[in-house]
Amino acid sequence: MDDTLQRLLEAEMRAEKIAQQAEAEQERTIQEAMADAKSENDRFTARIPDLHRGFIAKAEERAEQNVAELRRRYDERHVQLRDQAERREGEALDAAFRVLIDPDR
Repeated sequence: MDDTLQRLLEAEMRAEKIAQQAEAEQERTIQEAMADAKSENDRFTARIPDLHRGFIAKAEERAEQNVAELRRRYDERHVQLRDQAERREGEALDAAFRVLIDPDR
């Protein structure tokens, strides 16, 4: 009986040692995961200014394109209005001369 109890005691001690090793390994794994997560977070945080600059640069580029497009439209409209004014200049002069020549008309 002593031999059986001794083997059971040894088996229990081996099981306890395995459980302690598993707990230690689990703790190491958790600590590694937390260190990796912190490292990734720090790396991302360090990249935020670069990401911000990139977004600002793209926004400025889009704004410049919009301004250029508005200028192009303004110039086109200005040319259209100038052409229309030149086409109607003769009519306006004729109407003004008629008023000058015959104000009662």
